[in-house]
Amino acid sequence: MAGSTETAYHPKGDFFNLKGNNTNVRTEVVAGFTTFFAMAYIIIVNPTMLSMTKMPWGAVFLATIISSVIGTLIMGLFANVPYAQAPGMGLNAFFVFTVCFSLQFKWQEALAMVFLCGLINIFITVTKIRKLIIKSIPESLQNAIGGGIGIFIAYIGIKNAGLIQFTSDKGTYALDQASGTVVASSAAVPAIVYLNTPVVWLALIGLALTVVLLVCNVKGAILISIAATTLIGIPMGVTSAGAHTIDFATACSQLPQTFGAAFGNPGMGSLFSDASKIPLVLMTIFAFSLSDTFDTIGTFIGTGRKTGIFSAEDQKALESSNGFKSKMDKALFADATATSIGAIFGTSNTTTYVESAAGIGAGGRTGLTSVVVAALFILSAFFAPLVSTVPSAATAPALIIVGVMMMSAFKEIKWDSLEDAIPAFFASVFMAFCYSISYGIAAGFIFYCIIKTVRGKAKEIHPILWVATGLFVLNFIILAILK
Repeated sequence: MAGSTETAYHPKGDFFNLKGNNTNVRTEVVAGFTTFFAMAYIIIVNPTMLSMTKMPWGAVFLATIISSVIGTLIMGLFANVPYAQAPGMGLNAFFVFTVCFSLQFKWQEALAMVFLCGLINIFITVTKIRKLIIKSIPESLQNAIGGGIGIFIAYIGIKNAGLIQFTSDKGTYALDQASGTVVASSAAVPAIVYLNTPVVWLALIGLALTVVLLVCNVKGAILISIAATTLIGIPMGVTSAGAHTIDFATACSQLPQTFGAAFGNPGMGSLFSDASKIPLVLMTIFAFSLSDTFDTIGTFIGTGRKTGIFSAEDQKALESSNGFKSKMDKALFADATATSIGAIFGTSNTTTYVESAAGIGAGGRTGLTSVVVAALFILSAFFAPLVSTVPSAATAPALIIVGVMMMSAFKEIKWDSLEDAIPAFFASVFMAFCYSISYGIAAGFIFYCIIKTVRGKAKEIHPILWVATGLFVLNFIILAILK
C-alpha cells in the first residue's frame, strides 16, 4: 500500500531517504543551522519569561533545551520531517500572565495542566482526530493558511528587526460612554521606525544581503546571511553576549526544583483538590490544548503543502484508521508527546515551531535537518553566551524572505469569488494581526461556516469543521471569562 511503510523504500544506508526527497547531507545540515538560529532566541526568552512566576531561571533554561532536543529528535528520527520543537511563544505568555498571574494558580499547578494538555493531544492524535481535522479543511482554506503563515512569519521578522513601532495617534476620536460626548483619544497605530539606530541598520543590511544571495542562487544563502550579519553587527555594537545566561553546573543544580514538580503538591496533587475550581481548571486545559493543536496543524499545512514534505501518499494515508501510516501521522504524534515531556522537566507547552519554515526555505526536507537542530540545542546548553550573541537583527531577514516565499500559496485561491475570498482573507490576515496561527484559523473557519450556511451550502461543511468551529467559539467565550 502506498505510504504504509515509508522506510521500506529507503536505499541501503540512507536512513533519511535523502535521494527520495531530492536533497543531500550538506543541504540538510545548512537547513538545520538555519532553523536553529531562527529559533535560538527561545533558549533565553523562555526561562526569562517563566522565571517571572518564581520558577528558577537555570532550571527552566535546561528544561527548555531538554524538551526541545527530545521533541525535535522524535520529529526527525521517528517522523523524518524537517521540523523543530521548543516551548511555544504565546503559550508561555498564557502560562505566566493568565494562568499564574490572573487566575492565581501556582506554577507547579500550571505545569500539571500543561502535562494533561499533552495527554489530551496524544489521545486526539492516536485516535486520528487531528488528522480528521486536517482532512476536513477545504483546499481554499489550506492555501489561505499557507499564505497566512507567510504573512505571519514575515511580520515576526519585521518586528524582530525593529522596523515598526506603535505610536500614539492624537487625531483619533471616541465616544465617552459616561458623558455621551465625542472626545479626543490616544490610540496606538503602527508606523515605520526612524532609521537612526544600529539595530535597524543591521537588519536592513542583513535583508539586502539575503535578497542578493538568494537572487544570485547562492547555496546556503540564508545561513550565510545570518552569519555575515552577525559579524557585521560586532563593530556596530549590536552583536554582544546576552545578559541572561548561566553556567551549565548551576543550571543542573536547579533542575531538580522543576523536574517532576507537576506531580507534587502543589501540582497535580492540589490541582483538583478544590471542587469549586475544577471547572476553571478544565477550561484552562481546554484553552491550552486548542491553541497548541491548531498552531501545529497550521504549521504543517502551511509549510508542508507546497514543498511536498507531506506527499500524496500522506494525503491518501489520511483516510487510514489503523497505525502510523505516514509521515503526517508520525509528525503529529511527535508534536503531541513533546508537550507532556516538557511539562515533566519544567516548561510550558512544547510545540512545532513556525520558524522551521526558515530551514525548509533553505532546502530542508528530511529528519536530518531536525537532528542537526537537536544537536545544536545540546551544544547550546554549554555555549549559551555564544548562541545568545546572534542578534535578532541577523535572523529577522531570513524570516521575512521565507514569508515572501510562502505567500505564493495565495495564487491558488479564487479571489474573484467572495465565497472563497472572505474566509481566506480572515484566515490569513488574522494570523498576523492577532499574532496567532490558531486565531487566524479560527477566523477562517467561522466565516467559512457563515458564508456556506447563508448560501444554502451548509451540507458542504465537513462535520469535523463544524465541531472545530464550535470549539473555537467556546474557546473565545472561555478566554473572555478567564480574563
